[in-house]
Amino acid sequence: MNRKQKKVLVRIIISAALLVIFSLLPVRGWLRFFLFLIPYLIIGYDILKKAGKGILNRQVFDENFLMAVATIGAIILGEYVEGSAVMLFYQVGELFQSFAVGRSRKNITELMDIRPDYANLETEDGTEEVDPDDVEVGSIIVVKPGEKIPIDGLVVSGRSALNTSALTGESVPRDVGPGEQVLSGSINQNGLLRIRTTQEFEESTASKILDLVENASSRKSRSENFITKFAHYYTPAVCYSALALAVAPPLVRMAFLGLAPEWGDWILRALTFLVISCPCALVISIPLSFFAGLGCASRNGILVKGSNYLEELASTKYVVFDKTGTMTRGVFEVSGIHHSSMPEEELLEYAALAEMYSSHPISQSLRRACGRDLDEHRVKNLEEIGGRGITAEVDGHKIAAGNAGLMQEMGIDYMDCHSVGTVVHVAMDGQYAGHILIADLIKPTARSAVRQLHEAGVKSTVMLTGDSRRVGESVAQTLGIDEVHAQLLPAQKVELVEQMIQKKGKGEILAFVGDGINDAPVLARADIGIAMGAIGSDAAIEAADVVLMDDNPEKISLAIRIARKCIRIVYENIIFAIGVKVLCLILGALGIANMWAAIFADVGVMVIAVINAIRALRIRQDRPAADAAAEQEAGQA
Repeated sequence: MNRKQKKVLVRIIISAALLVIFSLLPVRGWLRFFLFLIPYLIIGYDILKKAGKGILNRQVFDENFLMAVATIGAIILGEYVEGSAVMLFYQVGELFQSFAVGRSRKNITELMDIRPDYANLETEDGTEEVDPDDVEVGSIIVVKPGEKIPIDGLVVSGRSALNTSALTGESVPRDVGPGEQVLSGSINQNGLLRIRTTQEFEESTASKILDLVENASSRKSRSENFITKFAHYYTPAVCYSALALAVAPPLVRMAFLGLAPEWGDWILRALTFLVISCPCALVISIPLSFFAGLGCASRNGILVKGSNYLEELASTKYVVFDKTGTMTRGVFEVSGIHHSSMPEEELLEYAALAEMYSSHPISQSLRRACGRDLDEHRVKNLEEIGGRGITAEVDGHKIAAGNAGLMQEMGIDYMDCHSVGTVVHVAMDGQYAGHILIADLIKPTARSAVRQLHEAGVKSTVMLTGDSRRVGESVAQTLGIDEVHAQLLPAQKVELVEQMIQKKGKGEILAFVGDGINDAPVLARADIGIAMGAIGSDAAIEAADVVLMDDNPEKISLAIRIARKCIRIVYENIIFAIGVKVLCLILGALGIANMWAAIFADVGVMVIAVINAIRALRIRQDRPAADAAAEQEAGQA
């Protein structure tokens, strides 16, 4: 509880105590009025102040104005207890709402703790504690046990376990050693690490995450925009309605019925009408529901760029996957060399040299399998052909390494491979030299992830890959994916996604899930783009609407579940709040509902709606036993 909340709580206790004491005293007249004015001003002076400022700034119609007019009117009519009680319970509701907002903000506040305060920069004279902003790319920083890694980089020396829960939502530590990448915001647990920085501080992972979280609230959902517009017109409407209720019936009674006007009764009804009509439950609980949903997602390693994307996630009916790095580990291993017209080691060496500058996982696997230092001076005139492969001049020979499309483009006859895997065809000086078979491992949780999506009501799952049809169909069948499209260039993936968007039904959302490295165009084109395990990728963060901070595809269904729970809570609050208020407004206008019923319609509904809203902070993590079995089966596959 912060200082402001403590002050409000003290005022509530003092005001409530005085209200009870003064209610028991047998006093009448002006003395009773002045006695009840004390607890009223103690609990309500700030509301009266805000209402006064609103009037001076010509922003009259808000909940402070409604509370001020209703309570002052009740006290003038002699309803001292009711007037003070309305203000008291309104403040109780506001305090409760403050607690709820604080609780939902806690997730974000904890996330903000990943921002490092300093970096230990290694210099000729030892280490110097500096501002992370002052560390240049390529510098050596030292991270001691218990410290946060301030900037992304590569481990130069040392081994340790890193706590990455703030980044990925996973509690299992990650072991790192020399040559491995580490991300800022991770906590070094037990070893001394020397790290060569690869990013500036502002471009590091922690800064990107914080920027995403801080800007998420600026992107409003349709529900939030509706409530804002609704309140803009609703509050003036009920104020004028209350005025009409206070004036019109007495005048009709006098002018047309010849009866006593009963001004006090109708004015009290109008004041009750004002208290009931206060839109606090909607104005507070709807944004709070989305804020809680965003906080729940971020705590689970899912960054959603705004509540509008949370709303779209809830309507997701089609999920399209990239294969490599998304449903598979992207860890390729050479499993065979076939139809080679030269020694296998020589063929592998030529292919590795041709691919030595590529960052593609297949290229990396070729270099690892070669197992020797590669002399870059042996390679000239290298050209990468998007979606097909690479051509280069190696030791004076024209080498082409890539898929069947590259061989066809160059007019080279090639041999098909009957084994399942990624095939790298190699040609030398225009003649086919053989092919290298590379196998990619399916992620252990991929199959259970697809099953959970189907169980969540996703109509269709589709996989797009640039790999061969045989490989694509094999992976899709293993994972239970409904549809697969293979041998696609990046532009063809965009075209296919556009065709799917045109075919889907109204209100249905298509999500594309990619690893964020080569999938930026498709991520940007889909209704909602989800980048998986790519928090270090600029392309992913820029193009995607949702960023999953680890490589677990099960987070996709978790994100959808969080979004759907959040939207369900939003609709529950809208229906409940409007329904209760309409009923109480009618009863208040008819004189059936009194000021105490008005207190429930205002404060009670707000408290119930806020309690309901903060349920969005929690999501069940347990999975069915069938999913665990599927995970084990996929891992074995």
